[in-house]
Amino acid sequence: MQAKKGIPYKYFGLLLGAIAVGILPLLFDTRYATNLLILAAASGVSALGLTVLLGYTGQISMAQATFYGIGAYAVALGTTRYHTNWWVALAVGIMAAAMFGTFLGMATLKVGGRYLAMITIGTQIIFSLIMLNWIKFSGGPDGISGIKRPPFFFQVTTAHDYSWVALGLLFIVGAFVWWLRNTPLGRSMVAVRENELAAEAMGVNTVRTKVVAFVISAMLGAIGGAIYAAGFAYISPDTFSYDMSIQTLAATLLGGSDAVVGTVLGAGALTFLPELLRDFNSIYLVMYGFIIIVVIVFMPNGLWGFVDLAAKRLVKRPTMAKAETELQVGGQGQMGEELLVVTGLGKHFGGLKALDGVDFVVRRGELHALIGPNGSGKSTSINVISGIYVPTFGGVRFKGKEIGGKRPSKIAQGGMARTFQNLRLFRELTVWENVLIGSQKKGGSAAEVDDRARGAIEFVGMSGKAFERCKNLPYGHQKLVEIARQLAGEPELLLLDEPAAGLNQTEKQEMVHLLKRLHNAGLTMLLVEHDMSMVAQLSNTMTVLNFGKKISEGNPDHVLSDPAVVEAYLGNREVALNA
Repeated sequence: MQAKKGIPYKYFGLLLGAIAVGILPLLFDTRYATNLLILAAASGVSALGLTVLLGYTGQISMAQATFYGIGAYAVALGTTRYHTNWWVALAVGIMAAAMFGTFLGMATLKVGGRYLAMITIGTQIIFSLIMLNWIKFSGGPDGISGIKRPPFFFQVTTAHDYSWVALGLLFIVGAFVWWLRNTPLGRSMVAVRENELAAEAMGVNTVRTKVVAFVISAMLGAIGGAIYAAGFAYISPDTFSYDMSIQTLAATLLGGSDAVVGTVLGAGALTFLPELLRDFNSIYLVMYGFIIIVVIVFMPNGLWGFVDLAAKRLVKRPTMAKAETELQVGGQGQMGEELLVVTGLGKHFGGLKALDGVDFVVRRGELHALIGPNGSGKSTSINVISGIYVPTFGGVRFKGKEIGGKRPSKIAQGGMARTFQNLRLFRELTVWENVLIGSQKKGGSAAEVDDRARGAIEFVGMSGKAFERCKNLPYGHQKLVEIARQLAGEPELLLLDEPAAGLNQTEKQEMVHLLKRLHNAGLTMLLVEHDMSMVAQLSNTMTVLNFGKKISEGNPDHVLSDPAVVEAYLGNREVALNA
C-alpha cells in the first residue's frame, strides 16, 4: 500500500503539456510569431534552470545568460567552424557549462544572498566582455551566422518545423525538472532552501547539493542557448547580456520559482507580452515593468501559486496509508555498550570557555540527561557532538569512531540524529515532506523510504495531519514533527535539545510519554532539558555541567542530592530532593 504523495492534476498537467507541444505550432502561422514561439521555448528551458537553483535550492544567480551563451556558442561554432554534428556540439556545450557551473558553485559556497548575486553578476559581465572582444573566437560584434539545426529522421528546414523540436525539448526538460523535485536529490535541495543547518544535521550534504544545483542549472541554461542558436541561425554577444539574466530571473519569479508550469508560463508571458503591448508605443515598457512588479510584489508564489492554491482547495486532501513494517528504533548492538564517548571535550569562543575538559559516556539503551544552569555548556555540547561546532580540543567517539570535527551530514549518516532548541522545521513543507526528507537519510528503495516515513508519523500520532503544512500546525505538534523527522532515519542515538521548551503542562506530559515509549523500544537518547521533573521521570543517568565543567554524574537520586548540584543548579537541597 503506497501513500498518496501526488495530486492528480499534476500528472494531468504532463498530458496537457504533451498536447500543447503538438498543437501550439499549428496556431502560429507567421514566421515572426513562430520565431517568438521558439524564443519562448528557449527562454523557458533556461528559466527552468533557475527553477532548480532558485526555486528548489534557494540560491540566486544572475549569470544564467552566461550558460545560455555557452550552449549557443558551442552549437554555433561546432556546426559552422568545426562542422560537427549538432547533437555532439550540444553535448560539448552542456559539458562546458557543467564545468563552469561547478567552478561557480564551488566559488560561491561561502557566500549567499546579495553577495552571491554580486558574484554572479560579475561573472555575467566578464562573459559578455570576452565574447564581445575575442573576435577570432566568437566573431565579436558581428557574431556567427549560418548555424545548423539538429538532424532527425527527417530534415528540419523551416522555422515552423523547428518549433516542434524546440517545444519538444522544453517538454522533456520540464518533465525532468518536475520529476527531480520528488527524488532524494530534489528533496535535499528543498531542505537546503528551507533551512540549511537543519538539512545538514539530517544528513544532507549541503555543499554537494548546492554545487549539483548550480551544475544542473548551468546545463539547462546551455540547452536553452542551443535551442535559440539553432532556431535563429545567428547569434551575437549582445544577446547574452546582463539584461537577459534579469529577464530569465523575472520569468522564474513571475510564474512561480518552484513551479515548472509556472516558470514555463512566465517565460512565455515575458516573450509575448511586449508584442501585445506594442500598440501603446512609448509607454509599453512602463506597462511591461509595472505588470512584472505587481505580480512579484503581490503574488509571492507567482501566477501559478493561485492556480495551485485553487486546485488544492478543489481536490480532496489525500490520506496517508498505514505503514507496512514496524519502525525500527534503537539500532543493532549490545545493550549497555559504550555508544558515545566524550573525552576531555573543550570548546572555546575566544576567551569564553563554553566547554573545558568535559567527559561522559552514553551507553546503548540508556536515556542520559545532560543538565546544568543556563550558560553551563549543555547546548554547546550537543552542537559539538553533532558537528555544528568543531571542538577546540578533546575527543568525541561514536560507535568506536572519532567524529569530532566532522561535517554534521557525515555524523548524521553514521546513525546520529538531533533536534534543536529552536525549532528548525521546513515550515513551507508538509509533515509528510519533512519526515520523508528525514527518512531518505538511511537510503533504500523509494518504497522503503516512504514506509519509514509513514511509520515515524504514526509513532508520534500525526497521521491525521500528514499533509498539513508545518507552519500551520500548533507549536506542540511541530515539536512532534521534528522528532518524527529524526525517527524516520532510524537513528541509533537521538540528541534532544530541550524538547519540552515552549510546551504547556499537558504537552509536556505527552512528550514524556513519547520519550518513554522510545526508551522502552531501545532507542538511546542524550537529553538536554531544564524541566527537572521531566528529567527525573525519564533519565537513567545524569551528567551535570557548570561553567563548562562537569561537576557531578550518576543516577538521578545521587545527582539531585549532590550539594554541588544543589548549589549550582537548583538553589537548595529540598527542591532537588522533591524534583
